[in-house]
Amino acid sequence: MCGIVGYVGDKQAGKIIIDGLKRLEYRGYDSAGLAIINKQLTIKKGKGKVANLEKMVGNDQMGTIGIGHTRWATHGEPNDINSHPHTIESGKLALVHNGIIENYNTLKKKLIEQGYIFYSETDTEVLGKLIDSFLKNDSTSLKKAIQLALHQVHGTYGIAVVHSDFPDQIVVARKGSPLLLGVGDGEMLIASDASAVAAYTDKVVYLDDGEIAVITKDGYTVESADQIELSKEVHELALSLDEIEKGGFDHFMLKEIFEQPKSISDCLRGRINAEEGTVTLGGIESVMDKLANANRIIIAACGTSWHSSLVGEYLFEYLAKVPVEVEYASEFRYKEPLIGEDDVMIVISQSGETADTLAALREAKARGALVLGVVNVVGSTIARETDAGVYIHAGPEIGVASTKAFTAQVTVLTMMAIKLGLYKKTLSSKEAKELIAALSQIPDKIETILQNTDQIKHISDLFSYAPNFLYLGRSYSFPVALEGALKLKEISYIHAEGYPAAEMKHGPIALIDEMMPVVVIAATDHTNDKMISNIEEVRARKGRIIAITTAENTEVGNLAEFTSIVPETKDVLSPLLTVIPLQLLSYFIAVNRGCNVDQPRNLAKSVTVE
Repeated sequence: MCGIVGYVGDKQAGKIIIDGLKRLEYRGYDSAGLAIINKQLTIKKGKGKVANLEKMVGNDQMGTIGIGHTRWATHGEPNDINSHPHTIESGKLALVHNGIIENYNTLKKKLIEQGYIFYSETDTEVLGKLIDSFLKNDSTSLKKAIQLALHQVHGTYGIAVVHSDFPDQIVVARKGSPLLLGVGDGEMLIASDASAVAAYTDKVVYLDDGEIAVITKDGYTVESADQIELSKEVHELALSLDEIEKGGFDHFMLKEIFEQPKSISDCLRGRINAEEGTVTLGGIESVMDKLANANRIIIAACGTSWHSSLVGEYLFEYLAKVPVEVEYASEFRYKEPLIGEDDVMIVISQSGETADTLAALREAKARGALVLGVVNVVGSTIARETDAGVYIHAGPEIGVASTKAFTAQVTVLTMMAIKLGLYKKTLSSKEAKELIAALSQIPDKIETILQNTDQIKHISDLFSYAPNFLYLGRSYSFPVALEGALKLKEISYIHAEGYPAAEMKHGPIALIDEMMPVVVIAATDHTNDKMISNIEEVRARKGRIIAITTAENTEVGNLAEFTSIVPETKDVLSPLLTVIPLQLLSYFIAVNRGCNVDQPRNLAKSVTVE
């Protein structure tokens, strides 16, 4: 969602802030701005890209302290006035804010009674003027004024504030929206995402909810919500600049699709032993007994992570014989969930900061359940708040449409299910060895798919015109159908729906005609006969059949108008292969349609507000 960057030191703040905002563009935004102190406070902001802001700033970057922001609109349309930073009548204070102030209307009315005038439609302007109202009563401490203001706020926030009367400090606070401090030599940075500071430091401090920090070029102090000074751990970033560059690819999404052989290898490294048939996951070793004796497993996630969760449901139920429910994290806490001490929740999030998933985690913990995390970003809030968990080690994912995180999540869930099946003895040693051996071959098989993209490119060229797509799958292929449809919707803006193949007859079949492309995922042996019947039903209605299948499955190949071939593997592992052509299909179609692949409209990489 929105991005925050700040700098204080001896260098020109403007250049560093703009560089940081460029690193955050992948998060999704509609406007950008910055505020720099050079004796006086100067604000530049407006609707549009960071490149527009850079032109607006020009050479006026002489201050050595400032804050910047990329806005994803929540309150008020995207325009110059609503963009951040927001200020006050005196022009001395600037504030940037991620999150939502839920009681901003109530606060706004009180401030209007005090004589404040509002120019934007945002909740952020209200917070800035609320801080100013406390500064008028006590002008000696910016931090104290912010603390008093935040006590009146209901909602979520990650904020950074500068004030020309306090020209050597930035005050930041967090509740529900991620913020970190970058620790440099004679300089400090702040950001909502580590990628914004990676070029300047590899040492970061993660703020937790309720904390407030004052940073100067010489260091920082952090206090809890109870105003107790805290000693915070300094983490070393395992992030290189090469990882967050395109590396010769036209788009981050294409780069990340082609990185999947490596990302899955990295995910597996040191964790599986094909000869011995063992899985080692240090992050959950201490909770295996509780996991094995769970009444049920509940998996909560959003978006692509929800689709990987559905694959996980099949895996855990088949390999470990444990009941599994998959929940939309956004709905979980609003349904009075029946979850308790005998249950285990697994929360899945690429960023580890997804607001709804974090809320589900906290609800489950409050009700006594063991909560495990499957996340990508080391040190993220979900990683810190779960009882145990497993990192997917996919590396930074910059493209808004998730690709390598999906396959890495499925890889981790596969290892967890195998490990639990062995622990419970619902999976024999022989079966585990076969599965682990097959899993170790997945990276090479994905490489084979990626070396032969001509056919999927040809299919994409033919169907870029289509206003609608239908995706069908059974068993392990059903979540892949959902994921393929989501990818197409996200980046090409084509309406697409994924269905269990048998559900086609319960409504979607009415849509099928000679103009409807129907993608069928038919690479699992145990459902093949049923899929063939569904394909025949589509053919009878002149639907355009695109089959994702294996070379050996000649019956499906002969029935389909177009095919994209994937190597054979175990049925339970098939999503790791069948999703690759669907990622490529959506990518090539989006490029053909002239869409912004890495920054699709209205979307954000990490959804950090509800």
